[in-house]
Amino acid sequence: MQAGTETRITNEARIRAAAAPDSAGDPGDLLQLVSFHVGNEEFGLDILRVQEIIRVQQLTRVPNTPDCVDGVINLRGKIIPVVALRRRFGMDDIPHDKQTRIVVVEIQGTVLGFIVDSVSEVLRIPANTVEPPPRLGKVTREYVSGVGKLDDRLLILLDVDSLMHTEESAGVA
Repeated sequence: MQAGTETRITNEARIRAAAAPDSAGDPGDLLQLVSFHVGNEEFGLDILRVQEIIRVQQLTRVPNTPDCVDGVINLRGKIIPVVALRRRFGMDDIPHDKQTRIVVVEIQGTVLGFIVDSVSEVLRIPANTVEPPPRLGKVTREYVSGVGKLDDRLLILLDVDSLMHTEESAGVA
């Protein structure tokens, strides 16, 4: 992988974001999220769970892995399983394009990647704008920790622990 092909979210960036003033009030009441798209929906993950965001690279398929696991990658000498979130959510696969990214996260001590259609931005939203999750069709309530209300859109907050804590994906996390 070439040096300029990945975007890292560093601790330094997290500290700068946390220290920045915000009109919403006490910084302790803010959620810092990485937002991304899968299909027509916008999702968010707690920024502290995200290790880095990289471009899609060649995946090596591993036999007998759950259907949602697209393969594995070698990330600086460490083998990382990569989960296709479209497949995990029961959506149709689409070809990867220049916007497709792998969001590398840590779940219960295991590092893995999520393939997403695109990564949008790092957001800071007041915790009081998040409501409990409603029923969301194929993305069942168990995968969603809440829905954040932004000015002109809704952000589905994923619970990565429950997302990867099922019998189907027990071989991954």
